Amino acid sequence: MEGRFITFEGIDGSGKSTQVELLSKYLEALSIDHLIVREPGGTDVGEKIREILLSKGVKMTARTEFLLYSASRANLTEKIIIPALREGKIVISDRYFDSSTAYQGFGRGIEMEYVDVINRFATFGLMPDITFIIDVRIETSIERKNLRDRIESEGLEFLERVRKAYLEMAEKS
Repeated sequence: MEGRFITFEGIDGSGKSTQVELLSKYLEALSIDHLIVREPGGTDVGEKIREILLSKGVKMTARTEFLLYSASRANLTEKIIIPALREGKIVISDRYFDSSTAYQGFGRGIEMEYVDVINRFATFGLMPDITFIIDVRIETSIERKNLRDRIESEGLEFLERVRKAYLEMAEKS
């Protein structure tokens, strides 16, 4: 693959989407061909899954949630990301598999061996060229997002576990 794959990660309200937009504007100014994607979403299937995942009234198990995120990611990777990289584009993703590691693995307690295997399967083993982990205090996240959806309304302990996971991932890389 000739393109480059850049991902932005962090807890909700950390500023990922803002950084994605800033990078996109920079690449545009340089006339560099690029594409922005988001998770969950980015395809018709992914957007339907996103609706389910982020609906406040929908109750699901941690495993179901993880598999839905993985299904969205698999569709996005196969239909959009890999073809764009083959065309030589820079792909900028607002979240990727590190989100499942942080949210479903560390946050929900799903066994990491399953998270790792399913992430690799869903992404065809595609790894980002670089991942930026954006860190903010939990209080800042809550203020910015106002706990608008199901995931964001999980509470402080959940968000602390997720933030800690991202910080550990950043230290390891």
